[in-house]
Amino acid sequence: MTRAAVFGTGAWGTTFSIVLAHAGTDVVLWGRRPELVRTIAATRENPDYLPGIRVPDHVAVTHDLGEALHDAEIVVFAVPSQLLRENLVRWAPHLPAGALLVSLMKGIELGTAKRMSEVVREVTGAPAERVAAVTGPNLAREIADGQPAASVVACVDEGVAQKLQAACHTAYFRPYTNTDVVGCELGGAVKNVIALAVGMAEGMGFGDNSRASLITRGLAETARLGAALGANPHTFSGLAGLGDLVATCSSPLSRNRTFGERLGRGFTLTEVVATTRQVAEGVKSCESILDLARRHDVDMPITEHVSAVVHDGMRPADMLSSLVSRAAKAERSGT
Repeated sequence: MTRAAVFGTGAWGTTFSIVLAHAGTDVVLWGRRPELVRTIAATRENPDYLPGIRVPDHVAVTHDLGEALHDAEIVVFAVPSQLLRENLVRWAPHLPAGALLVSLMKGIELGTAKRMSEVVREVTGAPAERVAAVTGPNLAREIADGQPAASVVACVDEGVAQKLQAACHTAYFRPYTNTDVVGCELGGAVKNVIALAVGMAEGMGFGDNSRASLITRGLAETARLGAALGANPHTFSGLAGLGDLVATCSSPLSRNRTFGERLGRGFTLTEVVATTRQVAEGVKSCESILDLARRHDVDMPITEHVSAVVHDGMRPADMLSSLVSRAAKAERSGT
């Protein structure tokens, strides 16, 4: 039996530990808050992030780092993307040699503009063949409910990706392998920003045409950035690209879409943050994605406008009118 340690008791970390357990993997779920760890262990429920969902009895829950990592062959990181580095610095000396390191995060690091797998490799010294990412249309609540879903496990080593695939394949969770880690991670990060834009349009009362336009042009932005970074263009038409984008932009379960919707209704950033328990990754990542795009001379107007709303005080209504009134171009002009 494969043994896995999952770091992070948020919605997706808890859900992925459930998936691993149902796939027959021996799982330990680590949490930073002792009181929440004790609650999950005693009640077999995570009341803060997944109320009403049972955590299987054979998922061990601990606050002890050594206990979580003992004999772990797979170590999964499910913390907010902007906190990954500082946590990894503390965890890295204790990681088992040779363990597969897996990122569940969908973000780009502020300041460095690095993808999450790049942060993992930099801090731990692990080679690319030992670092993977899980991404795709992964709304945690639906998967925790056992609703059918597909995903992507990405690693440059196909054999390693297949090992992770086997460790999380269940009757309701179908993972596909992909060796394009760059494309998979970019798809997962940029879609959060596009979902903020879609949410703002929804909040202002706009309908399906606006949503479809933002989704489609958002995918074009993602593909342009991917091309500049050497990603496989086919990745963006798959689960890690279009699949994740559609789910995140369409579902009320999406934190980023919901966050954007509140902005569109007239709430300030401070007001929305105050009422949001979980992190909307796109709020921070829009800056770092825009930074990454500018470093590679890639035009990403939706991302640029979302960043202007979130960080520079632009009104959502002005954002949408500015996007629509941009100079007309051919669809495949590259901008």
